[in-house]
Parts: sequence; C-alpha cells; structure tokens
Amino acid sequence: APGSKRILSTFTRWGPHGAVQPFSDEDASIETLSHCSSFSDAMSVADEGGEAGEETAQEDLQYKLNVFIDSTVDKSAKTRQGALDGLKAAMATRILYEFISDRRMTITDSIERCLKKGKGQEQCAAASLACLLCIQLGSGVESEEVFKTLKPIFKNILLDGAANIQTRQACATSLGLCTLVVEDDILDVYATMESFESLFMRSYVKEDGSRPSLNPQTTLLHTNALLSWALLLTICTGSQVKAVTHLPKLPRLLENDDVNMRIAAGETIALLFELARDMDPAFEYDDWEPLCDKLNSLATDCNKHRAKTDKRKQRSVFRDVLKAVEERDFQTETIRFSTERMTIDSWVRKRTYDAFREFVGSGMNYHLQANEFIRDVFELGPPVLVDAATLKSMKISRFERHLYNAAAFKARTKARNKFRDKRVDVGEF
Repeated sequence: APGSKRILSTFTRWGPHGAVQPFSDEDASIETLSHCSSFSDAMSVADEGGEAGEETAQEDLQYKLNVFIDSTVDKSAKTRQGALDGLKAAMATRILYEFISDRRMTITDSIERCLKKGKGQEQCAAASLACLLCIQLGSGVESEEVFKTLKPIFKNILLDGAANIQTRQACATSLGLCTLVVEDDILDVYATMESFESLFMRSYVKEDGSRPSLNPQTTLLHTNALLSWALLLTICTGSQVKAVTHLPKLPRLLENDDVNMRIAAGETIALLFELARDMDPAFEYDDWEPLCDKLNSLATDCNKHRAKTDKRKQRSVFRDVLKAVEERDFQTETIRFSTERMTIDSWVRKRTYDAFREFVGSGMNYHLQANEFIRDVFELGPPVLVDAATLKSMKISRFERHLYNAAAFKARTKARNKFRDKRVDVGEF
C-alpha cells in the first residue's frame, strides 16, 4: 500500500506499545516532518473511495495525530516543533472534538512542557496550539481545565521582561483569545485586560510630547496586547465599557512610527465609539474634531518616507475608521461558506472574526460551517447539513471557472485601458 514503508518505519521506531526506541535526532526530525508533509494525504482519500475511503482516511489521520502527540515530548527540538505544527494544521482544518476530548490533558501537558522548557518558535507554536485546542473544545468544563493549567504560564511569560520577545508576542495573542473562549468570570476578564493595559500603555506619547524609544519587536508586543484588550472589550458589560478611560489616550498611538500599531489603535478607537454609541446614542467626544482631523490625515497619508504598501493598507483602514467616527457607518463584508453566508456588519464582529481567523487561517470557512462553538459566537445556529449531491451540483468545473476568469480579466483590461488611453481629454474627469 502507498506509504506503507513510512508507516512501518514509524511503527518500528516507536515500538508496538508506543515505547520510544533509540534513534538519532536527525532521523526523528525527518520522520516527523515526513508526517507533517503527508498530512493532506488523509484528506484526499475520502473523496476518492466513498465510505470505505472515508474510514481509511479517518484511521490514517488518527494514526498521524497520535504520532504527533507522542513526538511533542521527544528530545529533539526540531521533532517537537514539527509535531506541534502538525497538530496545529490538523486542528485548523478539521473538527476533531471526539479525538481531542479524550486526550486533552495529554496535549495540555505537552503544551505546558514546551512553553516552560522550549525556546522561541517552539514556544510560539505551543501557544497557538493552546488556542486551537480551546477552539476545538469550545466553551465548557473541558476547555476550562486546559486554560486553568495554561493561564498562569501565559501571564508569567507575557509580563516577564526577560522572556523571549516573540514568545511574549504569541502569548499576548493566545491569552486574549483563550480568555474570550473559556473565561466566564467577568472579574477575571478585567484582570487579564489590566495585564494587556500595562503593556500597550508604554507606547503612549508622554505628557511632555516625547515618544518612548521602543524597538520594533517591543512595539509588536504592545500591538498584540492592544488587539487582545480590544477583543476582550467586546464581551465586557456596559458599565465597564463606560468606565474605559483610554479613548482620550488612544489617539496618541496614531502617531506611532509602526503602521500596525497605528492601524490597531485606529480600529480600537472605532470599536470604542461603536460600543459607547450602542450604550448612549447621544454620546459625544470632547476632542471629536481634532480626532477626525488626525484620522483624515492618516486616511490620505502621502508621506514619501513610508512604504507604498504600508500607506495603501493604512489609507484603506482609516477611511473606514473615519466613516465610523464621523458618520457612524461601517463597511459591511459578506463571508460565504458552503451554502451559507455571514455578514460582518460591526467593529465588534470584525474584531472577533479577525481574532479567530488569525489562528484558524484558511480553515475559517470550514469552522464557520461545522464548529458549533464558533457558529454560536457568530449566531449562525446549528450546523447546516448539506448532502453530497447538492454540494456537487454547486461546484463548477475547472474549464467553466477558467472561461469565467478569462472573461472577467478581458472586461477588466478593457475598462482600465479606456481610462489609461492618453487620447482621452483630462478635462473630462
């Protein structure tokens, strides 16, 4: 059978009862990475062989996942890294609740060990895996057990100035989403938000007008902390939102040299305005005009010393932020998945969607379709069951898709050439 040599090799090395046999770090790395690279094999078998193929694919997938879990305690850092990445890829693209539920504490112990004893990229992968584990388990007792173990570790690393900066950045993002998924005590949510505040406030322009001198990595840490703080703000009570004192201070971050920090600050300002107006339609901000002027300058930024891609990204975001502050308007976005669609129609919804998509990536549409917890977050109701015949009828052939794309490209080129034609009188525009 295809791949039987690889499977036999792995079985021999791990032993019939999972006991680790002596072999070199290089062999371990090659073996684990081999499983990582062949992870997609199990996903394509089901489409080819019907129910029998689906059962075979499921067995193959579970086998590989068990190998990944065992490899997270290997002596080789490269092997552990490959195992963490393999588990992340699986959880991002599949619903594995039954498989994970029985092994959640084993996986949690591995994450804890990698966070405490690993370095750099391994710690970052472990932090991301913790989030994906909570997303798979949903909001309940099982994920609470996981978070109870990992939360103190996240906070210790986050607030430890001597810890690896990339690990602190990953923990800032992971702690925010895990808190959103698991935490049911609002006081604990507030305490976590205070931890984030203690970080991003260090990027504020000082009262005397001077800017703090921070390196790009520290600025990224503060950006991640600000985004996680804003994410948790979406689940706060009305009284807590009303008590937020950061709105007068956040505009100071709009002057930051880092484009990602400026964008994070702008989106957070728009979110605060939306929440404040939901509570009080007559809400007014004292420095409204200076803020609008600053947002407008960022939406039309033409500074030559900034990269073109940064300016393009910044202008696009701040046009939407300016509309939100000035006109109470939001640029809606429609997300289509399977036979359904979801509308992103508020800054609260956008911040939540972006947070989940950061971890799930290209598997977001699949989770929107099948993950009951994420569907509950976005109020999509129970998963919609669609039979195979309906799905097949919805798909267009590759040739039809090619013809459609070719026609669209031709029409787009004609339209652009019309405006690029030098013979057109400039005065007509």
